[in-house]
Amino acid sequence: MLSISQRGKEVSPSPIRKLVRFADEAKAKGTKVFHLNIGQPDILTPKAAIEKVQNADIQIVAYTPSNGVSSYRNALPRYYKKYNLNVKPDEIIVTSGASEGIFLTFLACLNEGDEVIVPEPFYANYNGFAEMANVRIKPIECSIDNGFALPTIQDFEKVISPTTKAILLCNPNNPTGCVYDEKTLRSLADLVKKNNMYLFVDEVYREFCYEEIDFFSVLAIAETQENVIVFDSISKRYSSCGARVGAIVTRNKLVLETLIKYAELRLSSPTFGQILAEALVDTPDSYMENVKKEYIGRRNLLYKRLSAMENVKCYLPQGAFYILAELPIKDSDHFCQWLLESFSTDNQTIMLAPATGFYSNRALGKRQVRIAYVLNETDLNKAMDCLEKALVIYNEK
Repeated sequence: MLSISQRGKEVSPSPIRKLVRFADEAKAKGTKVFHLNIGQPDILTPKAAIEKVQNADIQIVAYTPSNGVSSYRNALPRYYKKYNLNVKPDEIIVTSGASEGIFLTFLACLNEGDEVIVPEPFYANYNGFAEMANVRIKPIECSIDNGFALPTIQDFEKVISPTTKAILLCNPNNPTGCVYDEKTLRSLADLVKKNNMYLFVDEVYREFCYEEIDFFSVLAIAETQENVIVFDSISKRYSSCGARVGAIVTRNKLVLETLIKYAELRLSSPTFGQILAEALVDTPDSYMENVKKEYIGRRNLLYKRLSAMENVKCYLPQGAFYILAELPIKDSDHFCQWLLESFSTDNQTIMLAPATGFYSNRALGKRQVRIAYVLNETDLNKAMDCLEKALVIYNEK
C-alpha cells in the first residue's frame, strides 16, 4: 500500500481555511456567511495599478528574473524611503508572497532540528513552514490580559538553547494586532547579536499602526544588519492578496547568495503580479490614509460590540486588522464549525478562525477565536449580531 511522508502526516492544517468546506455547504443551502476568518480585505485595490496590468503590452508571458523584475526592484527603494530606510535593489529578492519568502529563508538559514523562538499566539502558517523545513518552533507565551505584549528580554533569554538560531516576529502582529516599539525591537536586536542568531521580522502590516503609533522597522538598526531579515508583501497594504508578490529584504550578502539559489530553483515570481506591484509603489499617500481611517472605524466598532457581550474578553489592538477574542466556550474548533453547520439567524452566519492553530500548545487557544475586521461596518455589525445570538444559543445546549 502506498504511503505519504511522515512530514505530510505531521504538517498542521490551516486554521484559517480548514472550515471552508463547511462554509461552502452553508452557502449551498442559501445561508449568507460573513467571512471574518481570513485577512482578505474588502477594500478596493488601487484602480490605476489594475489598469497597468490590463494595458500591459505582453505577447508572451515569459519567466521573470529569479530575484524579481529589475524595474520593480529598482522602484521598491522609493517605497522604503517613506520610512527613512535606505534599501538598495540588490538587497531585495522578490517572492511569491511573504509566505514563500519565510519558507525559503528557513531553508537558507536554518538546519534540520534548529529552533526558532516565536511569541505565541503567532501566524498559524509559521508552524507549517517550520514543519516543512524540519525546524522547530519554540514558543514564548503572550497573554490576552495585557493585549499580548511581548514578554521581557529576560524571558527570551531563558528559552535560548544551543540549537536556537533565530527569533521570528510579526510586527504589527497577526493574529493579535500588537505593535512592537523601537525600544523593544532594539533590545531584541541586541539579544540576537549577542547570541549570534537571526532576527526574522514579518512586516507585511507595516502601514496598519493606530493611535498615532509610529512604525519602526528593524532594517533601521545599523548594528545588526547581518542578523536581520525582513519579509514584506503587497497583499494587505494594497488589498492585493491574489497577486502573490512579496519580498525578502536583507543586507546579509551570504544569505542573499543562498536565497537566490532557492529562488532560481523555483524559477520566478508572477509576471502580472509584479507589473501590478510596480505600479502600486507610487500609490498616493491619500489611498492609505483613507484605508487606515476605515480600519480604525471597523476596529472601534468590533471592540465595542465584543466588549458589550457577556463573558467575552478582548482588548483594543494597536495595529493590523485582527482581534483575538476569548469567548465563553470550551472548544473553539467545535464552536466555529457549529456556526457553519448548525447555526443561522435571519439566514446569516459567521465564519471565524479557531485560535488553536495560532498556538503550539493548542489547549491555550481552546476558548479563543481570531476575528479579522475586513468587512465594511454594516456587514461587521451584522456579523456581530450573529455572534451575539450564537453564543447565547450555543451555551444553552
